[in-house]
Amino acid sequence: MSDVPGIRKTPDGVEIDLKVVPGARRDMIAGMLGTRFKVRVSSPPEGGRANQAMIRAVSEHLEVSAADIQLIRGRTTPLKTIHVRGLDADEARSRLT
Repeated sequence: MSDVPGIRKTPDGVEIDLKVVPGARRDMIAGMLGTRFKVRVSSPPEGGRANQAMIRAVSEHLEVSAADIQLIRGRTTPLKTIHVRGLDADEARSRLT
């Protein structure tokens, strides 16, 4: 696999860099924004609701359980990094693009 910006292999899965945009009409992966995958969510960024919506949207798109996704950086900012357990980088890339 050639290096894909925003996706890094880990021993048990992948790390994915995201830009989360709250207040959208619907939850969706909206392509790339620089080296990050843009995720639009309808939830507001209060009380962690946007983070929860982002995890649900990404889990559906990647076809993995939300329990296999962990927010590892960016809890209070729009620039986030998640860890997805049990998914390889090639599969993540093909499901996100």
